[in-house]
Amino acid sequence: MKIDNNLKHAINNVIQNIRDAAVKSGRKPEDVLLLGVTKTVDVETMQKIYDLGVTHFGENRVQEYLKKSDIIRRECHWHIIGRLQTNKVRYLDQRITLIHSLDRIELAEAIQKRGQKINHIFPVLVQVNVSGEDTKAGIYPDDVMNFLTNVSKMGNIKVKGLMTMAPYTEDPEEVRYIFKKIKKLAVDIEREKVENISMEELSMGMSGDYKIAIEEGSTIVRVGSALFGERVY
Repeated sequence: MKIDNNLKHAINNVIQNIRDAAVKSGRKPEDVLLLGVTKTVDVETMQKIYDLGVTHFGENRVQEYLKKSDIIRRECHWHIIGRLQTNKVRYLDQRITLIHSLDRIELAEAIQKRGQKINHIFPVLVQVNVSGEDTKAGIYPDDVMNFLTNVSKMGNIKVKGLMTMAPYTEDPEEVRYIFKKIKKLAVDIEREKVENISMEELSMGMSGDYKIAIEEGSTIVRVGSALFGERVY
């Protein structure tokens, strides 16, 4: 398959930015995962980016994940990053590396039920709404600990950390406080040592603000347009 030089340049640029931000904050670049957001991206482009080293893909919709995962012919790591409808949980399978958007108890119950049925433990992140925007999904910070206590009893779910989405802004410095709050929340939760709850992953930062997010402790950055260009939906 012919190498796309524009794609190669975009990947190298993002990887260099990740490296710089990690080093700036005293961390190892390899501790930050680059997750390619592949909503609307065709399979051929995904194959190219996989061959260039980006092997983790984030899909917003379960239907897209199922369609692409059946035809891509690559050993991909699949992440569900969009709001997950409970009636779509029955289509999830063992190929899912991580669900980023656990945000309500009925969804946790559906994932638990699905996990029991296929004898699988689903790794998940709890989505937190730090900004308080009505348009953003997620649990409010004050409610997270109570939510985690309930989910910790579900044996087919393994909470591995938190996820958040910052408001869009021209100046990413304006949302640094969002990432600081999530990091502090994760540290506070870890200190409680709740069984079956880990805070090893923080999924935060997208194309416009991932460098700031890494400086504040992100372990997974969800990058789409910085890799693939602006998408038309």
